[in-house]
Amino acid sequence: MQKTIDRLLIAIFLLLVLAMAFLGENWMKGRVNDQSAIYNSQLVPTIMVPGSSATNTRFDQMIAILNKNAPVHSLLRVQVAADGSLTYSGRISSNDQQPYIVIGFENNRDGYDNIKQQARWLNIAVKALQKRYHFNHFNTIGHSNGGIAWAIYMEKYFNPDQNTISTLVTIGSPFNFAERSDKNRTQLLNDLVKSRKKIPSNLDVYSVAGTETYDDDGIVPIESVLAGRFVFQNNVHSYTEITVAGDDSSHSDLPTNGQIIDLIERTILKTAPPFNNGRQASSGG
Repeated sequence: MQKTIDRLLIAIFLLLVLAMAFLGENWMKGRVNDQSAIYNSQLVPTIMVPGSSATNTRFDQMIAILNKNAPVHSLLRVQVAADGSLTYSGRISSNDQQPYIVIGFENNRDGYDNIKQQARWLNIAVKALQKRYHFNHFNTIGHSNGGIAWAIYMEKYFNPDQNTISTLVTIGSPFNFAERSDKNRTQLLNDLVKSRKKIPSNLDVYSVAGTETYDDDGIVPIESVLAGRFVFQNNVHSYTEITVAGDDSSHSDLPTNGQIIDLIERTILKTAPPFNNGRQASSGG
């Protein structure tokens, strides 16, 4: 009888040891996951969106220049299919807290309806990236209609209670499409102005226009770019208009324009001193 009791006690003891080991292992895994989440929450990526007809390789040359001038940051490209599925290429390196992420769309055609779709796909991609990499703070760059997609995203999908966008840089973005007068407002501009209060008020916005011919950048009228003031000025923390001319001021060359590279280094990467007053074409809070 005593032997049976002893065996039972030994069995209970072994079960307790195994249970404690299992709980300990799970606790350690939880700690590792928690630490990973804490690290990833320190990520502040710069997310870029190209314009119509451009792919998620659009900013490769810009990023190569930035990586020559500043600490090297990794690059992750995301392709969003028409059904909302995502394809990844490249990677975010460990210990890189300011990686570049470029989001492109399978359907990258022009047109207001399509840009609204791209804003919806952008939201899908950002949510997936946040779930995957556990960040809630990021900066944004949009070239051409990519800047419009960001503006629509911020008005329609962005949740300022859960996320923070510090800076938006729009490059040659046509806030009034092809119109040269803000008296002739397109449906796009009317819609953006109507919902402007949904844009995060703590945002710093830099709107860059190219002037290849001093009227436009070869594609987008300068007046259309500057129409962004009706969306952002006196609605965000700061709004700054910058006009670039000379070399690399045509629409397709703007992402590699030296002044725009300098702008990104100063405002997003923080690797150069802030602007002096002479660099701002126009600003308003």
